[in-house]
Amino acid sequence: MNKTRGIVVRTIKYGETSIITDIFTEDKGLATFIAGSVRTARSRMPMALFHPLSSVELICYWKADITAMHRLKECRADMVRTGIPFDLARGAVALFMAEVLRKCLQTGETNESLFEYVSETIHYLDSTADPISHIHLHFLANLTTHLGFLPQTDLPGRYFDLREGAVVEQAPLHGQYMSAEEIERLEHLLEIPLEQAHTLQIPRAERKILLQKFLTYYQLHQPGFDQINTPDVLDAVF
Repeated sequence: MNKTRGIVVRTIKYGETSIITDIFTEDKGLATFIAGSVRTARSRMPMALFHPLSSVELICYWKADITAMHRLKECRADMVRTGIPFDLARGAVALFMAEVLRKCLQTGETNESLFEYVSETIHYLDSTADPISHIHLHFLANLTTHLGFLPQTDLPGRYFDLREGAVVEQAPLHGQYMSAEEIERLEHLLEIPLEQAHTLQIPRAERKILLQKFLTYYQLHQPGFDQINTPDVLDAVF
């Protein structure tokens, strides 16, 4: 048996009372677990524990093959959420972050700095009294530092080539680039602390365009990162 902290990324129903859940663990990275009798009135592990981005402490039986499905013995809340479950906008951002993580995390790859970054971002999203309309953009920009494709914006040029991941002098013919104004937005998101992200002046229409370009950047540089569904939810709530 092993005890570790984790962040729930995705949960699906299995059988009549069980679930299968993907959890980003502090010790072993992303792992898949099966938990029996969770969807019953007397379960010691209620379904509320397995909502997207829930922080949990778990005791499990690891199999030798980390990519296999492991059995979850016990699970309890590591941090009680007071905002995300009860606020539509916070919940939408949480769903978006969870979907992005599910496509970026690799099974069995430990990354403690990424785990702490995600934990801190979730805590801020859940507890802040400041506007949250820029958190998802700040998350995407700074997640690149942990995934290995941080945008190179410190080069001379007026365009950020999404394919090259760097600023260039001429507008790329393929059309996948950010303008000088969008580069400035990107640099601000990378430089400013999360707690100050709400002070950035990014109009709604520009947020939507910037989000789409961020997602294109991820599709170009993160293997297996295909189309995601939650941006439409973000657009609706913001």
